[in-house]
Amino acid sequence: MMKSFKELGINDRLVDLLAKNGIKTPTPIQEQSIPKIIDGRDIIGEAQTGTGKTLAFLLPMLEGINAEKNEIQGLIMAPTRELAIQITAEAKKLCAPFGINILAVYGGQDVFNQLRKLENGVHIVIGTPGRVIDHMKRDSINLGALRYLVLDEADVMLNMGFVHDMEDIISKTPKRRQTMLFSATIPKGLRNLAKKYMKEPETIRVESDNIILEEINQIVIKTTDREKEDALIKILREENPFMAIIFCRTKRRVKTLNNHLQEEGFITDEIHGDLSQSKREKVMKSFRKMEIPLLVATDVAARGLDVEGITHIFNFDIPEDADSYIHRIGRTGRAGEKGKAYTFVTPKNAEDLTSIEKKINVTIKSKDMIKNRNERPSRSSKSKAGTKEKSYKGSKEKSYKGNRWDKDSSSKGKSKSNSKSRGRKK
Repeated sequence: MMKSFKELGINDRLVDLLAKNGIKTPTPIQEQSIPKIIDGRDIIGEAQTGTGKTLAFLLPMLEGINAEKNEIQGLIMAPTRELAIQITAEAKKLCAPFGINILAVYGGQDVFNQLRKLENGVHIVIGTPGRVIDHMKRDSINLGALRYLVLDEADVMLNMGFVHDMEDIISKTPKRRQTMLFSATIPKGLRNLAKKYMKEPETIRVESDNIILEEINQIVIKTTDREKEDALIKILREENPFMAIIFCRTKRRVKTLNNHLQEEGFITDEIHGDLSQSKREKVMKSFRKMEIPLLVATDVAARGLDVEGITHIFNFDIPEDADSYIHRIGRTGRAGEKGKAYTFVTPKNAEDLTSIEKKINVTIKSKDMIKNRNERPSRSSKSKAGTKEKSYKGSKEKSYKGNRWDKDSSSKGKSKSNSKSRGRKK
């Protein structure tokens, strides 16, 4: 039987705060990790995005932070600015009543504003490795009193080349610290890192493939490189997604596809590594507020991105490996809701698809959309005006409650103009 947060060792005030935020029952990774972290054990948590890892390390950390000591007692490292911002937002919901000060440090921010806050006293720092090292070189971050070190999405940091930065940071922390490593996968490089810097760590492994298969309707679209964009546009019109992320492998592809979708009348925006931090934050804020129904993104948005209400994932470019596929589609079908994940597969992607199906132990149902090229116009030859004048028919399946683009839906979440169709410009 699942234990309550109180039974796991979380104090009543934190339990009440969690309840006010709609969190009443621990997830498996939380149930297994929290008691061991409270007991002072080093932990390796192997679980996919969306399993509740953030609270698994945040809650026991908050139990152990002494707000009366004006020193950095906790450091949480994340691979991307988006994930650092997200963890900070979760932490601030819980920390304020206890007088625990949180600071996010990442590139693209005003460093002098960070310095000022550090001078005033911070208990927990959440940041990317590069900016943490920058502050350490300035002597603005002192880790001499650190009690808790968390490496979140550690496999991503390893893949992004942060291993030396992580080692530099760890080497400046006390040996008596408690270390928690959370990751979707544990490759050899991470095992070596754990062996070198962790004290008899206990591995907690939570399988989430079953959750994904149960909550997400996965569909493969068989197409060609030439016809893939037309296939995507056709499905977008049929599905009428309330909120969707469209994944591409490269920044260039994201920019091109985003422009083409906008030309076709869809309300979209893009997120990738070339955007300034202020622009990235603006785009994500608009997406979270449901002002933008379609977000075209590189995999930088896949890890740790926690946005409520995502109904569809479109893998315009098939992921490079099975783990990336799981992370991408894990953005939908969360918190008991259903989701859909479309993956566009060309003949040259056959081996990639086989690898994914082997990993998740299921044969994904497919739809063949390869047609005679001589019988259908390409996207560039279509009349934009004619496309926009077509009626935007909704999906024949059950529509999503509160869809802000549907003028016949409930008032909750509607746009200011009821004349808008879902995801499309009139």
